[in-house]
Amino acid sequence: MSRKVLREYYELTLVFIIFALFARGFVATNMKIPSASMEDTLLIGDHLVVNLFIYARHWHTPLHRLLPYREPQRGDIVIFRNPQDPRQDLIKRCVALSGDLVEIRAKQLLLNGEPAPIKQAVFKDAAVYPDRPEVPPSLRVRDNFGPFEVPEGMIFCLGDNRDLSADSRFIGPVPLHYLRGRAMLIYWSFEAVPNDAEWQGAGHKLRQLADVAAHLLSRTRWDRTFKLVH
Repeated sequence: MSRKVLREYYELTLVFIIFALFARGFVATNMKIPSASMEDTLLIGDHLVVNLFIYARHWHTPLHRLLPYREPQRGDIVIFRNPQDPRQDLIKRCVALSGDLVEIRAKQLLLNGEPAPIKQAVFKDAAVYPDRPEVPPSLRVRDNFGPFEVPEGMIFCLGDNRDLSADSRFIGPVPLHYLRGRAMLIYWSFEAVPNDAEWQGAGHKLRQLADVAAHLLSRTRWDRTFKLVH
């Protein structure tokens, strides 16, 4: 087992212990995936354990020597407040750090002038739109972006499902102080419809709970249970 994997299990074990004892909402929390923007890495209905401590580099607590914390790294799947609507949490992959030059040409991600293939990225629309004024901005920016230098104190995030993700191409870079945590583990995965976690009234919630109870075994994705998130 590699040192990286051992570190992840060490981090996960500590978070689970502290989470169970007293620190839910401080060290760890849970999150449900509401949309397809991170497919195929994360699916609608995946329930995640989120490490809230890892990016808290300025915290000084008795735990700071025990729990590993660090700066965000390229490849991290991060949870952050939407820069355009801080009331909303988003989950994407960090692809670039402060000072990096980001460019997308015909869906190809370039980082500091070099191709930056990310094996988890998928493209579910075969069409590639050119960078021309007659092309709708949403499609033009989706497939062609930058060059853009990530400002100091920010990161640049993309969804793994590149053709269906509202990410830094559209909402801008993410300030470091907007980071909430890093996705660590899928503890349960249940086949669900997009955005079914949105509040639509007590009646809808009761019907939703009844549907989960009735189909718990048949619609649970057992192969994704306790899967580390990368």
